[in-house]
Amino acid sequence: MPASHRAGGTLGHKVTPRQAAAMLVAGLLLALAVGTLGLSQPQWLAPLQHALQDPLTRLDAQAAPASRSVVVDIDDVSLAAVGQWPWPRYRVAQLIDRIRADQPAAIVLDILFPEPDRSSLHTLQATFQRDFGLDLQIAGVPEGLMDNDGFLGHRIAQAGVVGARYFYFDHSSRVEGGRALPPPVTGRTDLLALDEATGVLDNTAPIAARTRLTGFVNQRPDDDGVLRRLPLLIRHQGAIHPSLALAAVMRAQGLQSLDVRSTADGLVLQVGAQAVPIDARGQHRLRFAGGPASYPAVPAVDLLAGQVPAGRFRGQVVFIGTSAVGLKDLHRTALAPDFPGLKLHALMAENLLQGRFAVEPAWGPALALAASLAVGLAMAALYIGVQGIALLVAGSLLLPAAVQAGAAALYLRTGLLVPAAAPVAVGLLLATGLFITRFALERRRAAAWRRQLENARQVTIESMASVAETRDPETGAHIKRTQHYVRAVALRLRATGQHLALLTDDYIELLFMSAPLHDIGKVGVPDHILLKPGRLTDDEMVLMKQHAEFGRKIIFSTAQRIDGDNFLTIAGDIAATHHEKWDGSGYPLGLAGQDIPLAGRIMAVADIYDALISRRCYKEPFSHAKATQMMRELRGTTFDPAVLDAFFEIEDTIQAIADEHRDEAEGDLSPQAAAAGVIEGLRQRSAGVGPGPGAMPQPARSQQAP
Repeated sequence: MPASHRAGGTLGHKVTPRQAAAMLVAGLLLALAVGTLGLSQPQWLAPLQHALQDPLTRLDAQAAPASRSVVVDIDDVSLAAVGQWPWPRYRVAQLIDRIRADQPAAIVLDILFPEPDRSSLHTLQATFQRDFGLDLQIAGVPEGLMDNDGFLGHRIAQAGVVGARYFYFDHSSRVEGGRALPPPVTGRTDLLALDEATGVLDNTAPIAARTRLTGFVNQRPDDDGVLRRLPLLIRHQGAIHPSLALAAVMRAQGLQSLDVRSTADGLVLQVGAQAVPIDARGQHRLRFAGGPASYPAVPAVDLLAGQVPAGRFRGQVVFIGTSAVGLKDLHRTALAPDFPGLKLHALMAENLLQGRFAVEPAWGPALALAASLAVGLAMAALYIGVQGIALLVAGSLLLPAAVQAGAAALYLRTGLLVPAAAPVAVGLLLATGLFITRFALERRRAAAWRRQLENARQVTIESMASVAETRDPETGAHIKRTQHYVRAVALRLRATGQHLALLTDDYIELLFMSAPLHDIGKVGVPDHILLKPGRLTDDEMVLMKQHAEFGRKIIFSTAQRIDGDNFLTIAGDIAATHHEKWDGSGYPLGLAGQDIPLAGRIMAVADIYDALISRRCYKEPFSHAKATQMMRELRGTTFDPAVLDAFFEIEDTIQAIADEHRDEAEGDLSPQAAAAGVIEGLRQRSAGVGPGPGAMPQPARSQQAP
């Protein structure tokens, strides 16, 4: 057996030049197809892209907390202490006043008030007048506190608070006049393909009219529900509006306009000194500094209770909002499954202020295409040149891993986030396809090698059998017939549920191939005995019987030089035991019953039947009926009853085999001579000197076993 087949760690021989060329072409075509499709960032590639990039986002997250922004959080504790939501607008105004006293860089209100405050004193007076006809008089209250919405609007105007709004994309709404206009956006706006809003949800009029700068709070998660980008720009009624975080940074830096520019890395939005990378839809990739805890929060209840030290908000962008669970402003991100929307605005503002961006360069897909082709070539070369399974598996994993490692190093060092999904997909697909191809080629080689081995094995058996045949030329087609007899009987035994554990397909095939060696031991019998035309003496008969033992020794001595189980084991059983008898009167060991190997018991039936129906130089052939009648009389003495019964159950098959492999050259004995030979054989058997324990009655010429 070739070493490549003995070793469990290889996939066989090296591929042929033709196969290598086919693998190379297949690798390049697949790489080109996937890489080209990857240029357009198709949705089917998105799950793999997310699976590769989300770990980088987590790995990149810094432990240092945000330093340029802070949130004042109307959290669950604040709601429980102060009152259920919504709070009266004057309570929110109190928060603004206290923050303003610290001189922050900007105050941002991440809360929408689209309906009038029902707790306003003006609203209560109107309600009592409408519902009860009562003119409710309220004394001692300053006019400014009679309308909570107006009061909050006044405080917003004084503090220059950045307000929030929400855009609709599924229905339109009426926009009232007197609202703040968005800051102008100049530059290459023609390259933008912004989402076009059809409606807007804004604060109630007394608040909106006093808010000079607003930003939208829209967020758009990816198809898997994870928020990885925030839109910075949205178009509504021909104007481009900034996001809440972008508007907050503009307020903090005193910026009046924005500018869109095209660079080698793609589109950027110039925000003061910062060139913020965006895509054509005006979205920016989030770059986290950590989970929600990395973005400081001051509970609103602490601020109202005067428990926040002076100067806490000085120079910072302060977002006022709520992370209360009941308000459901929580989002799935790569860092946390419940990132508060309030802190996402703070995160974006922090990135804009610090200039820490995740850049998805415009040339990234082209780089991914080149990497795909390189991976395709490398993977094809790996499967062309390497045989070891361990090396193939390791290489198949290392190539995609190397692509991901390169993308990770680039992102962590420079912030450039290139798409690695296409080359990784190429590596995984090619690894799978080429491994299957190599495995299929190896199976085909193994099958061819197995056929060669089986042919060599059959030639070996036939060559050994031909040695015996040259010593005993009377055998003719006896070898072919007995081969098919034993296989047919074995198959019948298995079909009737007998010896199922032993009679496997492999065993039956080996039985078929080994049958020709049943008389190989005759090469050890001298010619003057083997070819003697007359009656054998007692001493000669003893020597003749030794051919079974000679056969066993010849075969087993050869078998010992072959590693493991091999086909000669069954051949040895057949040669040594096909003259044993069921009742123990056979030779050479006098085995009885189940002690006789099944192969020997089957061979005994096939061998004797064929001797009876075959023409010999000393006899005419018996008819099938006569032969089977004689064999039935020996059921339970010479033959295993179960084996003999199986033989008789397939008589038609047995006769067909005999007809198909009939001797080409037959003897010319007359019927009288044959009859005389049979009578003499019967006389010798009854006298105990004739053919011996292993044979049916035979003519005087051949007293050895058939």
